[in-house]
Amino acid sequence: MSDKVYVSTRIFPLTQDHLRYLEECACAGPRKLELVFRAPEEMTKEDLESAVATINFFPPSMLNKAPHLEWVQLASAGADMFAAKGILPDSCVLTNSSGAFSLSVGEHMLALTLSMTRNLPEYARDQQNHVWGPLRPVLAIEGSVAVVLGTGDIGSFYARKMKALGAYVIGVRRHEGPKPEELDEVVTVDRMDEVLPRADIIAMVLPGGKATEHIIDDSAFALMKEGACILNVGRGNAIDPDALMRALDSGKIRGAALDVTEPEPLPADHPLWDYRNVLITPHSAGWWQLDETLNRVVKICGENLKAFSEGNPLTHVVNRELGY
Repeated sequence: MSDKVYVSTRIFPLTQDHLRYLEECACAGPRKLELVFRAPEEMTKEDLESAVATINFFPPSMLNKAPHLEWVQLASAGADMFAAKGILPDSCVLTNSSGAFSLSVGEHMLALTLSMTRNLPEYARDQQNHVWGPLRPVLAIEGSVAVVLGTGDIGSFYARKMKALGAYVIGVRRHEGPKPEELDEVVTVDRMDEVLPRADIIAMVLPGGKATEHIIDDSAFALMKEGACILNVGRGNAIDPDALMRALDSGKIRGAALDVTEPEPLPADHPLWDYRNVLITPHSAGWWQLDETLNRVVKICGENLKAFSEGNPLTHVVNRELGY
């Protein structure tokens, strides 16, 4: 009798080559695994009872009704919703797809950075209104100071690119450790207030959770250099939106670029939409618009599926205490 591994057909646009690869990985070891492809809304109580593992996105509210889960593989890097206490059995291993999104999200961050430093949102609005000018001061990346909040795979990718463009890059991370090559300096998050006043560009790639909620608030904006710009591709609630609008209204910061917001999706009547110096993208930095992202995710899922069938340790394991 085979153990059932449910693969969500929602969000994850699998090709025939991907399907064949996952089937091969499921058959690699002595443990007999049957891949069952389901949309989340098609899952029955019997399905949840029989599931030993899931791949891709099944809602946390559904997974806490699956008592025999041994492993949950996410197609995302973010895992905080699934790591919360009571969602998965204590013995269940939670793995994510960290590392798959650095190219797509990192390049999106570069695009947002250049848009902010060159005032592109404001010029785009001028174009819509058929207005020629005015010319606006710009910020050069070469010689600037970029502070990167969150130095995992994505933050490190962005830091390398910014350093290559001539920026002085400071990383902010949770734990002490050796300074990686892509950073000119590194500090722990309890010293963030020391480096914010030096930043021309603040780039946020933080995970979710209570520790990062509204980490950028009125006091953080007050520390920032006049004319700094901020971008966020991590979690929307890392920035207090009211504090952001106060910083924009006062002219404290030159602009903001947001791929994530609080709330999300941003309601149509939210005032942030109407700021000339705010660029909003719909949490689009890391999805499947880039084929390479999907290929990397499928490879991570397949390698872990093979290890699961062989009884070997899984990779990309999430620390459920930390949420990443």
